[in-house]
Amino acid sequence: MKLSLCTITFRHQLISFEQIVRFAHRHHFDGIELWGTHAQHLYDHDRLEMEEQVRSVRDQGMSISMLSDYLDIATSSGFQRTLEKAKRLISLANWLHVKQIRTFAGQKASQEVGPEERAGYVHHLQILCKMCQEHGIQLLVETHPNTLTDSLSSTLALLREVNHPALKVNLDFLHVWESGADPIDAYEQLKPWVAHYHLKNISSSNHLPVFAPHNVYAPNGDREGMVLLGEGVVDYGPILEKIADTDYFASIEWFGQSPQRVLVEEIEWLRKAMMVSA
Repeated sequence: MKLSLCTITFRHQLISFEQIVRFAHRHHFDGIELWGTHAQHLYDHDRLEMEEQVRSVRDQGMSISMLSDYLDIATSSGFQRTLEKAKRLISLANWLHVKQIRTFAGQKASQEVGPEERAGYVHHLQILCKMCQEHGIQLLVETHPNTLTDSLSSTLALLREVNHPALKVNLDFLHVWESGADPIDAYEQLKPWVAHYHLKNISSSNHLPVFAPHNVYAPNGDREGMVLLGEGVVDYGPILEKIADTDYFASIEWFGQSPQRVLVEEIEWLRKAMMVSA
């Protein structure tokens, strides 16, 4: 398993991509998961510098592990905008030599989506998957609350309904645990589609709302309950035993304070834990 950091971790800090690359290399990360907003900004404003930094990432034995963004698959009337955004993301992915784009499967809980609406979501995902496949890119849906992948049963159903080889899963173990499923069992059932992992933890289920997007992106949002991987309610020991030998990236998804210090502690803990699991 390869380890990457997320540039979204630094969303509220004045830090350049060049500094992030140097930090990642210094602390032996294998890659960088690039937030789509950051990628677009770098392309629009610092393209030549960015191209140099992307070469630097590769020269230092790292890679851009995934381009993470959000494609709206819900409304038919606005889907043309989604297609235009998808084209931009695919262009960015090709420019960055990235083979994976992450999105969410809608913005409503699966139990709130009726059969007709769900069929529309599936159709839109099929169109997006076809676009991605034409450029050698995988489209990853993340296991996440208030989407069609908020439960194991709905996630498995969605994968079979879309039935496209370009559709994969970014498995967020905390959110799988949050859904009530056993993370190991979920991994085993989703294994044919899993292509990337997100790793984070929480001190108590009472604090799970801190990961709601509106809170995460707010500069003054609540961060209470965000803890290190080895200190939270999700037991990552058995999980690492299962995934340590897989050939995918696992991104440390940290949204709290002191990101550089925490990332250093996390990667050191993960390296040691994976050695024990080997």
